[in-house]
Amino acid sequence: MFPLPGGIGLSHLCAYEWEAADGVCGGSPHLHLACTEAYVVTGGRGAVQTLDVGGYRETELEPGVVAWFAPGTVHRMVQREDLRITVLMQNSGLPEAGDAVFTFPPPILADPAAYAEAAAMPSDDEAARRRRDLAIEGYLPIRDALVAGDPGPLRDFHRAAVALVAPKVGAWVSRWRSGALAAAELTGEQLKALANGDASHLERSGVRVAAPVKEDGYGMCGRRTEYSLDM
Repeated sequence: MFPLPGGIGLSHLCAYEWEAADGVCGGSPHLHLACTEAYVVTGGRGAVQTLDVGGYRETELEPGVVAWFAPGTVHRMVQREDLRITVLMQNSGLPEAGDAVFTFPPPILADPAAYAEAAAMPSDDEAARRRRDLAIEGYLPIRDALVAGDPGPLRDFHRAAVALVAPKVGAWVSRWRSGALAAAELTGEQLKALANGDASHLERSGVRVAAPVKEDGYGMCGRRTEYSLDM
């Protein structure tokens, strides 16, 4: 095993430029249930709107800014001028396995089959925009309630998201054990070896190189360049 540091995932995003119902251009609001996500801004200008029980916040994004958010933070990438971001994702593999949940309206969140249909990977711009707009439909009432001082709808969304993914968590545990946990435990083994004067693990050194496995795909927030980094 030779993963990226900490067993993280990596992708590149160029934020969607489609205008939503509130006049804002950008991506599909969603949260992660077990993964912290980081944005490293590499070009352009934009923002990320975030919702947590403390309220609503809009953080400006420009080259050099690094912004990250813990599980449970609803985030929406906003496009202003050719915004480009490198995304670092904790627990590589979990988001792709369903750790990310869109802010769809409550009736869809309450129906796993309806959610799966609405969240399916888009095949074209029209489908991607339709998925984004459905997430905005559920997002705006949560945001408006937070601005008014009421975190109740956000807490309702948290509970709905947990209920939706609960059947998947067993599979996530095995992914975590073989990925991020294994990477951390490997460091522990190396520290023990160093303390004992054992240099044998240094002979397993080397370089790994990864090229994109998919370019210009449909991510939650924008056009996505993906990598396979399970090495």
